[in-house]
Amino acid sequence: MIDGMGFILVGALVGFCVGLTGVGGGSLMTPLLTMMGVPLHTAIGTDLLYASITKSSGAVVHAGKKNINWPVVLTLSAGSIPAALLTLWALKTLFGNANEYKEVLTVSLGFMLMLTAASLLFRKQLQRLHDANPLQNHIRQVIDRHTKVFTLCMGLALGVLVTLSSVGAGAFGVVVLLSLYPRLSTIEIIGTDVTHAVVLTLVAGLGHLQMGNVDLQLLGWMLLGSIPAIIAGTHLSSRMPDDVIRPILGVTLAALSVKFVFY
Repeated sequence: MIDGMGFILVGALVGFCVGLTGVGGGSLMTPLLTMMGVPLHTAIGTDLLYASITKSSGAVVHAGKKNINWPVVLTLSAGSIPAALLTLWALKTLFGNANEYKEVLTVSLGFMLMLTAASLLFRKQLQRLHDANPLQNHIRQVIDRHTKVFTLCMGLALGVLVTLSSVGAGAFGVVVLLSLYPRLSTIEIIGTDVTHAVVLTLVAGLGHLQMGNVDLQLLGWMLLGSIPAIIAGTHLSSRMPDDVIRPILGVTLAALSVKFVFY
């Protein structure tokens, strides 16, 4: 494994990307850590706590600006938190050790990287649909009548997949909310998604910590590099063309997903 400076630099790189684009935390951090020799279960567990800590400041800011739809956060959490706890219980009970569920984690990570890549590559089209006055077609009417049920189901799915991969609570969560809540403003969707992500990653991360899947020293190195880099990336983000950044990140994640699913 690489010494602490290498992990500090990785934290800085990922933090800069998060500040620049608003996404890319788990979807970049976990693959990079595994490439540096960190066992997959440790990379996922440590990254979940990392995500919870780094996103919490954003949630506080959104709360202060009243950008959070709390009923939606509660509905998502009603599905995702029990699902995360059940997933952690299954990993601990049905498998003898981390090596036995490594393949489950690997496939889950690849699948979530694919979804996140698609979320980034087609975010602009989804945003246009969200901003436009949606036609009241049959599908839209069904979703509108059962929005809470769909939200609960998506919370369940996110709870399982994020706990298994550490990926998807950010970019994919935004896509889910864009689809289910076309009447919410974009800033409300982002604030709601960030707040739910903090809750979900904290619960899942603490569960992995209890299972021995978190390296606290590694977590400290990552935070040491990422916190100043997030600030720098955020300040630079207004000067960088979003139409260039997101496709590059999306293609990168798509390539990584192929690696984890097929190799």
